Amino acid sequence: MAEFITEQIRNIAVLGHTRAGKSTLIEALLYRAEAITQKGRVDKGTNHADFTVQEQAHRHSLDPSFLNLDFNQHHINLIDTPGLPDLFGRALLPLPGVESVLLVINAASGIETITQRAFKAARTQGKVVLIAINHIDGNQATLPKLLDDIQTRFGSRCLPVNLPTASLDDVVDCYLHCEDTCATELLFHSISSARDELVDTVLEEDEALMDLYLEQGEALSPQQLHEPLERALRMGHLVPVCFTSSETDVGIDALLELITKLLPNPLEANPAQFVNAVAGKLIPVDVTQKANDHVLAHVLAHVFSVSIDPFFGRMGVMRLHQGTMTIGMKLFIGEGRKPFKVTHLFKLQGDKHVGVPRAVPGDIIALAKIDELEVGAVLHDSHDEDHFHLPELSLPQPIFSLAVSPKRRGDEHKIAEVLNKLVAEDPSLSLGNASLGSKDGEGQTVLRGQGELHLQIAIEKAHDLFHVDMDTDKPAVAYRETVTTSAQSRYRHKKQSGGSGQFGEVEIRIEPLQRGAGFEFVSQVVGGSVPGQYISAVEKGVKEAMLHGLLAGFPMQDIKVSLLDGKHHSVDSKEIAFVMAGKKAFIDAVNLATPVILEPIVEMKICVATEHVGDITGDISARRGMVCGTNAINEQKIEVSVEAPLAAVDDYSNRLKSMTGGDGQFSMVFVRYDITPEHIQKSLIKVHTKIDEKRA
Repeated sequence: MAEFITEQIRNIAVLGHTRAGKSTLIEALLYRAEAITQKGRVDKGTNHADFTVQEQAHRHSLDPSFLNLDFNQHHINLIDTPGLPDLFGRALLPLPGVESVLLVINAASGIETITQRAFKAARTQGKVVLIAINHIDGNQATLPKLLDDIQTRFGSRCLPVNLPTASLDDVVDCYLHCEDTCATELLFHSISSARDELVDTVLEEDEALMDLYLEQGEALSPQQLHEPLERALRMGHLVPVCFTSSETDVGIDALLELITKLLPNPLEANPAQFVNAVAGKLIPVDVTQKANDHVLAHVLAHVFSVSIDPFFGRMGVMRLHQGTMTIGMKLFIGEGRKPFKVTHLFKLQGDKHVGVPRAVPGDIIALAKIDELEVGAVLHDSHDEDHFHLPELSLPQPIFSLAVSPKRRGDEHKIAEVLNKLVAEDPSLSLGNASLGSKDGEGQTVLRGQGELHLQIAIEKAHDLFHVDMDTDKPAVAYRETVTTSAQSRYRHKKQSGGSGQFGEVEIRIEPLQRGAGFEFVSQVVGGSVPGQYISAVEKGVKEAMLHGLLAGFPMQDIKVSLLDGKHHSVDSKEIAFVMAGKKAFIDAVNLATPVILEPIVEMKICVATEHVGDITGDISARRGMVCGTNAINEQKIEVSVEAPLAAVDDYSNRLKSMTGGDGQFSMVFVRYDITPEHIQKSLIKVHTKIDEKRA
């Protein structure tokens, strides 16, 4: 494998809704660059991105997969991501490791749920976005309207950098090449007006170059425009749009050229926002990736993907941000004091591991058989970076859960081990204790995820790859509890049983936060009434109380807790005393603050034949849902947008099949928590009370 410098590297995550053609587009790019000798097919399970048995059985990408190609003296790392709505959390994992996102849209289907969520996530993280309208063959009539829809949904600065010909057998460049193409008959728009829009948009933030442009007429070259272009891309001021057909290879050469000439290299992109945790403060860290600094700079890398195989062990895929990583060097993981030796470095090409001797800043690389690797881990070669880390990636909140238990007695430890491996690979899964409504109430572990399919795939993997069989209960809804008013409470924990005792007294105030705000703890103590070393103990006690709620045993959220005052004893005060005081004071305050139960609300996109729309809207209304709008996909299909409580639609797949004869499709995403109706709250509290009585 040829060696490259940082400026020649491009890192791209390929995102889009399922069936947008992401994996097929990657096959076309790999084949054109001669990285593979034959294009595989998704429908036959032969494409290079979906290489696991599970992916081939489902005919869908289920995990991020890593491929690379060399083209025109550039090294391009491509990350294929799942497009199924249930697996959107997995699709987000690679974003901290790349500069750019290639957002693929199916010309026939248009902008779908994951398309919108992916665009928002990419821009929130400061990634450059290039939109590829794929499957243009046979969809001539939809292309002009789709470009308008993209500009309406994502902004007027989504501008075409190439345009399809009338025959759809080629695309014509609007930006990189200035030669006369007037003789080419286009499907819509014009080259001159498209180029004018692009140049005007690029120059809006560069007054000096704008003056030069006006002086020279229209003679600015792509080289002159490069720096303001990269600035416009970083800011999201420009989102290029191109046209492709992954089946017929139309636009593939043009896409490769756009990737190498338009998309930023690691030095041109928005830098990773590392921080150093020093004395409780987060201090921003400047990361150097310049070529002259490679040898002198400390190594700094972060892991953004982990896979665990029963035979090959744990493998971590990482982005190298600073320094040069070589075989034989010793690295630390996070705050670990003991280094490990780099014995192998890999580039991943689907299921193939290609050994390389070194990696330069900006590259994506893999290490294997190191048990301490986990998503978010920072690797470095000096203790100066012990406390460096990146902000935690925001993943979708789990809204479905399954209570799991071993089929065979004695497999409890094995199941726990496998479930922890699944969560290590996919942090959008989570583990917890049995929720209200599980049949046994105790002794069961709960696996939480984004939907039924998400959990089904995890259970399948536990069986197929790790040979673990589990019993599962019906998914339980992830209810939460919160407070609706402010309240204040004081509690003294005092215990004396001979010798030194326990003493801690605290006064706290609790108040509700906005939905989705989580938890906030602040200390307003003055004069040392609660010594500094015990303030964290009070917070720990509050968090312990919040885990189980007070009404029906659900975790609490969206609460601010202020520590106002307290008392301590020079001999008897201990951490455990302030933990207990904080816990009891919080419970007393919650009882005074009008607690309520919250239920998850989901947004659903339901695609059905026109004649079934009335049945769908009536059913949703009967399930406490609200119809938010409809969108005509074509003459036969309507997409209905609704919001509904998850508890009312957690069996919706069967309902939809019944109403549409198996023809309907839907996707579901969490949007917020709302207060549960009073009669349902009473029912949940009653069930919880019975469980407590049974335990007693």
